[in-house]
Amino acid sequence: MSYLVLARKYRPRNFSEMVGQDHVVQALSNALTTGRLHHAYLFTGTRGVGKTTVSRILAKSLNCQGPDGTGGITATPCGVCQACTDIDSGRFVDYTELDAASNRGVDEVQALLEQAVYKPVQGRFKVFMIDEVHMLTNTAFNAMLKTLEEPPEYLKFVLATTDPQKVPVTVLSRCLQFNLRPMAPETVREHLQRVLQAEQVQADAQSLKLLARAARGSMRDALSLTDQAIAFGSGALAEALVRQMLGSADRSHVFRLIDALAVGDAKAIVETSEQLRLNGLSAAATLEEMSAVLQRMAVLQAVPESAAEDDSDPEAAELARLAALLPGDETQLLYSICLHGRGELGLAPDEYAALTMVLLRLLAFKPATRSDAQVEKKTLKSPASECLAARPTPPVGQPLPVVTMDRAASDVQKNEQIQAPALLQKAQVAPKFEAIQVIEQKALARDTEAAGAAPAVASSAEGDFWFATVQSLLAAEAVTAMARELALQSQLVARDTDQWLLRVERESLNQGSSRDRLRQALAATGFEVALVVEVGRVTDSPAKRNAAAAAQAQLTAEKIVFEDPLVQTLMREFAAKIVPGSIKPV
Repeated sequence: MSYLVLARKYRPRNFSEMVGQDHVVQALSNALTTGRLHHAYLFTGTRGVGKTTVSRILAKSLNCQGPDGTGGITATPCGVCQACTDIDSGRFVDYTELDAASNRGVDEVQALLEQAVYKPVQGRFKVFMIDEVHMLTNTAFNAMLKTLEEPPEYLKFVLATTDPQKVPVTVLSRCLQFNLRPMAPETVREHLQRVLQAEQVQADAQSLKLLARAARGSMRDALSLTDQAIAFGSGALAEALVRQMLGSADRSHVFRLIDALAVGDAKAIVETSEQLRLNGLSAAATLEEMSAVLQRMAVLQAVPESAAEDDSDPEAAELARLAALLPGDETQLLYSICLHGRGELGLAPDEYAALTMVLLRLLAFKPATRSDAQVEKKTLKSPASECLAARPTPPVGQPLPVVTMDRAASDVQKNEQIQAPALLQKAQVAPKFEAIQVIEQKALARDTEAAGAAPAVASSAEGDFWFATVQSLLAAEAVTAMARELALQSQLVARDTDQWLLRVERESLNQGSSRDRLRQALAATGFEVALVVEVGRVTDSPAKRNAAAAAQAQLTAEKIVFEDPLVQTLMREFAAKIVPGSIKPV
């Protein structure tokens, strides 16, 4: 006798045997019980979730005659009458299945519809089941629309598809639609356990978990993988063998990688990645397992009491340890990088090299520890900050000493006199760019001395008043978006007790809504005036003043750097150059 695969042997024969689709079973059972039957049904969902199965059960429910031949429409078909057995074996004359993937033309659909004029031969209803209906051509869809809308009372349509977006809305509107959901891993695992008990096959819990996760919501895939695992394990399922068959990374490798990432051990990361290569484990599966572990860690970090629910899980203790070891923000970052890294594996010539790069990226983006941040901050200190840091901190409760710009500049000058010979001696042996970096840091620390440069825009009394008013509105965040731009880009030409005249250069700024919001903001500060906006040349606006001040500060900063004696010495004796754009005023 030939072997019957598990996916066919354990196909549900009635609604009570279906798992994971309770919402569909309940709706169809109630409809069959009350007699409220639609003439067309559309079942959608991913592969292997029961679309064809529920279609056959529905056909049996409509045509079941009962064990004694006196039964009627029922939600619990007997499974022993002529109609039930013929539908199960695929030879019921009044039940027709059409595969639209290979019969997608108008001729095939017309041949099917020609049978609709004939009444059922054996059963109560003719049932036309069209699988993968989205594969039909437009002309085929159009050919069946009229019959689908008003079929004979003895005809029922059952359509199934994995891609309902490709089904025309004219077809969708004529059908009662049910969405079959992907199976949850726990549902798949429980069903596999019942099947293996019936088959008398030994299996441990971890191997069933691996198969349930690998099925990705498809019960047919889960049973097919189980068939393969039974053959691979010589009649038994063990975690190591199932993991080897699936190419899944051992959770111990994943735990080791996350542990190394938590402590910043790059050597352990590279060594573990090489072990994965030597064992031939899938790089994509490794990142998938890491994502799953990180997700559970994030849940434990957000809801610590959820750990009590996983006492039966042998991995619970290790997950709890890693969740306590890794900060929550790093867990979220690692999870995101793992998800994006899976998409990059196919772009690299070697997926293991790509896996190593993803793991090293996880380490590279690890936030710096406090000691690392202090070291980095120390290396970037300017002379001015060193002088200020050298002063003793007063006791708690005493006011901090006031440090003026003249005093800070004096400290910088003294510090330069002390450090200049050392800097020149260091520049003779260090690369030129290091000396330039030191000079730029010193110059930036002194830029605040020139912060009071006068703006280049000619000021006026109205301009001074409008600039101060706009600055107060911006500081209070009273204006935003286009109203903010109107305030910044406008010039106050004249003002009266009840009306102000503003001028802008662009008509797009002169919008009624922007004027109203600016007027309301001014009223909130005590200026109950009407605003009139004209278009013309603007010579003094808050935006022009800000731009002039920024340009003057930039020129002052560049002048300080280029006129610095130490900079001139480096440029003259060592051919040093200032990187364009690297000088920024503080």
